[in-house]
Amino acid sequence: MMNKDLKTWAVAAEAPALIGVVGAGVMGAGIAQVAAQAGHAVRLLDVREGAAAAALEQTGRALDGWVAKGRMAPEERAAVLARIQPVQELQALAEAALVVEVIVEKLEPKQALLRELDALLPPGAIIASNTSSISVTALANGMQNPARLVGMHFFNPVPQMKLVEVVSGAETAPEVAAVIEQLARRWGKTPVHAKSTPGFIVNRIARPYYAEALALLQEQAASPAQLDRALRSAGFRMGPCELMDLIGHDTNFLVTQSVFEANFGDKRYMPSLVQKALVDGGRLGRKVGRGFYVGTPEASAPVAPPQHDLPSVSLQGQGGVVEALAGWLTHKGLTYERETDSSWAGLRIGGMEVHLSLGRSAAQLAFERQQPELAVMDWPLAPERMDALALAFAPRSSAAAQAAVAEVWRALGWEPLVLRDVPGVAVARTIAMLINEGADAVWQGVCEAEAADQAMKLGVNYPAGPFEWLALLGAAPVVALLDGLFEAYRSERYRVSPLLRQRLFGA
Repeated sequence: MMNKDLKTWAVAAEAPALIGVVGAGVMGAGIAQVAAQAGHAVRLLDVREGAAAAALEQTGRALDGWVAKGRMAPEERAAVLARIQPVQELQALAEAALVVEVIVEKLEPKQALLRELDALLPPGAIIASNTSSISVTALANGMQNPARLVGMHFFNPVPQMKLVEVVSGAETAPEVAAVIEQLARRWGKTPVHAKSTPGFIVNRIARPYYAEALALLQEQAASPAQLDRALRSAGFRMGPCELMDLIGHDTNFLVTQSVFEANFGDKRYMPSLVQKALVDGGRLGRKVGRGFYVGTPEASAPVAPPQHDLPSVSLQGQGGVVEALAGWLTHKGLTYERETDSSWAGLRIGGMEVHLSLGRSAAQLAFERQQPELAVMDWPLAPERMDALALAFAPRSSAAAQAAVAEVWRALGWEPLVLRDVPGVAVARTIAMLINEGADAVWQGVCEAEAADQAMKLGVNYPAGPFEWLALLGAAPVVALLDGLFEAYRSERYRVSPLLRQRLFGA
């Protein structure tokens, strides 16, 4: 079957091959638009009366905006719309070289549709599912020709977002995945290959971005506004709390539950009581006007300049983050000394030791070092673009020493976000967990390291991918921080990926 169908499968990647799209919601309409822009004739089907026609009208209005901005010529707009034909019967897709299903994200309805398509389409046609989290292997169960089913996971809004996850189930023919990769590139997308495991690449690796914020909120370590500012300052376009408000807490909670259950209760993906309370209370986010925030969060106030003379500053230790700090201190014109052979990394500000977080609380470090004037600081991964940085003080540190640190922070252009003294601060534990999740995905054969980096940057607009952060930081501080979290919480959630352990040993 495979060899016989190779030539016909390849037709799907050519224009003007006929493309079928089942499901005329936002995602389906976007896929139809992208295919039509690439020169394909498209037949758009939806079981809801008039839904496909309404989707085409909405696409026309969206393209009107493109024309008004000079992004598309009027005649091109007309040609794109002319290529999309709303249809009402599945039979109308019988001649398609590729059909993409974009219906409700539930296993049984998808399986039923895919079996119908399998019976309808000729053997050489490809069937793709836009599922974001359901196993492609499970979706193929019951198909007579499961080799032609592949995951083709787009991201919203489809016309703008570049990433497509090409997901292979246990039965997917490698040639089919290769054709879909070629097709995605023709459509102006960046495809990344993934094995069909819960969450694929993006929805799996992204879980800690929400989970660590929710864990910190449950410990009352910070406010949503503090966490959002800390992560935005690290380069993320939206903080975790405002992003969950935008996504919808009901949707985000269900995805987390799905990934948790699909991984047989792995603690790394455990849903949060904080988010469950929001869902139970109807605080679903922006779509209802209230979630973590009422409406949309207010903009952060600008950083105030320092009010007093700065204390002495000494840069301690070595490593990628220390070197970034050195460059920023110099750029801001701060005079400082350098102690590269120090046993710890961070800043000595006056009499205060400010340690780069390695997963232990300031209280623990102060006790171990017999140094009451001590704080831990978040990881300043890109000091030049930051406007805030979180830190936590040991319980016996003086108000004067804390004020001196705040003055240096402001001289560096950072608002000091003082959090409760919990292990890992905010950005550091989040980045470490994102790296760890990416490492496990590669270790388990879900994707390659380059694909993980591309997926997170293109699919969810992260400032860097997990392996890019790992290259900056090195394995040692990441493993140390995760081990510190594991020691503090005794939770499997913070177990270190075997790949990171190997990197630590130079493998």
